[in-house]
Amino acid sequence: MPKRTSAIILASSSPRRREFLRQLGILFEVVAPAIDEKPDKGESPARFARRVAVDKARKVAEKVGRNRTVIAADTIVVLGDRILGKPKDAADAKRMLRALSGRWHEVITGVCVMSRGRVRSFVTGTKVQFKKLNPREINFYVRSGEPMDKAGAYAIQGIGGFMVRGIRGSYSNVVGLPVAELVEVLKTCSPGTGPF
Repeated sequence: MPKRTSAIILASSSPRRREFLRQLGILFEVVAPAIDEKPDKGESPARFARRVAVDKARKVAEKVGRNRTVIAADTIVVLGDRILGKPKDAADAKRMLRALSGRWHEVITGVCVMSRGRVRSFVTGTKVQFKKLNPREINFYVRSGEPMDKAGAYAIQGIGGFMVRGIRGSYSNVVGLPVAELVEVLKTCSPGTGPF
């Protein structure tokens, strides 16, 4: 069991992100921010994901004090130049899955680490290819309920893994947190966090 050596704040209610930090042996508290997550007019997907991560970190840092280490992230699914958010209902989930069927798309995560006055933010992108989905597969997956709180209407780490034919880049990024990149930033921003 990794030694837990430092406490930080995770500005997210995502169970996937919590699990990644636990696996790294990091002691943390969760303070979920409430912010507007809509892209500005003309804002690129990567800029949007990064901005939202920074906004989340700032919001939580104002609550907990700027001498604490705050990690925030925002993950989006991008098809062409269109951001696919969380589906509004089952029909919306089916529309997204039909659009993703047989195509490559990109999963982008913006991450921000605020620690003792230092701010580091970055963006990681991963290409994901879906197999061609038939209507029965789409209906089966939507009935499982898994797509309903997921960007792009799928979870690669869950049942949705059956739809993924290929991946180029970070797997953990598709789940919701680019772990390798985050560890490197923590080593410079917040040394002594977890086992690093």
